Amino acid sequence: MQLAQRLRLPAALCSVAVLLCELISCPYANMGIDDDGPYSLVAKGLAATGHIHYNGWSAPMLGWQLYLGAAFIKLFGFSFTTVRMSTLLVSLLTVFFLQRTLVRAGVTERNAAIGTLAVVLSPLYFMVSVTFLTDITGLFAFVLCVYSCLRALQASTDRATIAWLCFAAITNAIGGTSRQIDWLGVLVVVPSTVYLLRRRRRVLLVGALLTAAGALFILACMIWVKYQPYTLPEHLIPSRYPVGDLLMLYTYSLLDLPYLLLPLTLLFLPQLRNLRPKPLAVLALLVAGYIFIATYPSHLRGHFQLLPLSGSIGLGEWNNVTGMFAYDLLKGQPPIVIGKFAQVLLTLATFGALFGILASLQASRGVQPAAESATAISWCQLSILFLPFVLTYFLVMIPRALDYGLRDRYLLEPMVIALPFLLRYYQQRIQAQLPSVAILMVGVVAIYTIMMTHNMFSLYRARIAIAHELFAAGVPDTSVDQGWEQNFVVEVHRAGYVNSPLIERPAHAYKPAPPLPAGSCTVVNHEQSPLIRPLYGVSFDPNACYGPAPFAPVHYSRWPYRTPGTLYVVRYLPPKT
Repeated sequence: MQLAQRLRLPAALCSVAVLLCELISCPYANMGIDDDGPYSLVAKGLAATGHIHYNGWSAPMLGWQLYLGAAFIKLFGFSFTTVRMSTLLVSLLTVFFLQRTLVRAGVTERNAAIGTLAVVLSPLYFMVSVTFLTDITGLFAFVLCVYSCLRALQASTDRATIAWLCFAAITNAIGGTSRQIDWLGVLVVVPSTVYLLRRRRRVLLVGALLTAAGALFILACMIWVKYQPYTLPEHLIPSRYPVGDLLMLYTYSLLDLPYLLLPLTLLFLPQLRNLRPKPLAVLALLVAGYIFIATYPSHLRGHFQLLPLSGSIGLGEWNNVTGMFAYDLLKGQPPIVIGKFAQVLLTLATFGALFGILASLQASRGVQPAAESATAISWCQLSILFLPFVLTYFLVMIPRALDYGLRDRYLLEPMVIALPFLLRYYQQRIQAQLPSVAILMVGVVAIYTIMMTHNMFSLYRARIAIAHELFAAGVPDTSVDQGWEQNFVVEVHRAGYVNSPLIERPAHAYKPAPPLPAGSCTVVNHEQSPLIRPLYGVSFDPNACYGPAPFAPVHYSRWPYRTPGTLYVVRYLPPKT
């Protein structure tokens, strides 16, 4: 056991487990997924020219992940899958350091491994790990910063403390260039660490200089990216503050967090027995009323949603009832994987877990925590280290939440922060080791995640097969609505950039899209891809729009079902009379 700990074997095995599960799911498809199509083309341009040229669909700076993606392109040639494998590499490193961070935060090796797997084998982390989105590269910068700050707090000498603080600040400043919000590591987490070490003057001085240098570096990067052509600006100060909308968004985020961590939060369900009968009955009535309003057809149903969230309020982008990303990209309705009964059960489980945590807090008053080692991080230190980041994170997220909703992938950093609090509390106040049922639940979620990831990429491969079929029939790519992801790639290839109205430089780059022909089916994000003038489109329903076109449907694998899914080509224009 001591040898395994010295070799960091639990952390390494967590990374190996993620890699094996990813390989089983076969996550390859040579087309864009979510925003990563244009991002991948920027990396392709960097590999070819040595310069970064944005293409009208980049609010994040992308930064260092472009160079990593370009290195993979240089080594293996360009494909969307090749570029995404660079993110998978970063994902595996993130898994390793996440487990070590939890151990440094006072969680036992076994509990840290289970907690790490509960996050990284969830559909949210797992699916995003095989895209070229910025979430994983940004999360890696944040996790590495937190790990380094914990090492700084636990270092025995000023010299070692300063070295770890320097490492935290430098790596976060560079790592945050992929996703700007993760610069909160050097701007918030590092200063919080310095505050905890304020009695050591040398450390305080160096920490203050590091924070100031990090802020200047970030300012220089923001000025540079501001003047780059074909970038999308981000504004920290929103023009409006609709309190009701924000309250709803953040309330659902609060609910989404225990749902995403369900293999761990469900362990608190037995704590409901600590509640007296009357409070328990009141809570049960409240949950039953919530589920009734969410399912009963009334004007309130859209404001009360079951878990997993459908996505209509911004959440549920990757975790939703269809088990795939952005289920509304194509015409027709894809098969529902998580039916209404399962949604009700998941909602009950989430509320039960949340109330179980609250019940355990009430029951544990006066209970003395387990003895800690001299180098262990105290609860007070842990709170000072993380809570300012959480508050700042959600404040900075307000403009994006108002414009786009709080997507579930924005909860990756809060999930990571919730882990040490959740696991330490459980092992100190309830039970020293997580029960074996936690491993079982992580395994069940992992099986579901593998199946859904496989199905999603299988669907994307079917979309590519349809594109090839139409191209072989002489239909140009601008005459097919292949979903906004592929439409954006076509637009960049044809026009050089996505026609976003948010582009500020160069002036007048955005051109208002001409209207589609009379009677044409709608095209998602048509303003951004005006060159797409579709005669045909891809649909889950053969009778969508103006019915089936004379092209063969394409089937795709759907684990664990024997019956495959099917995509059809449909007509977008009314028949000529």
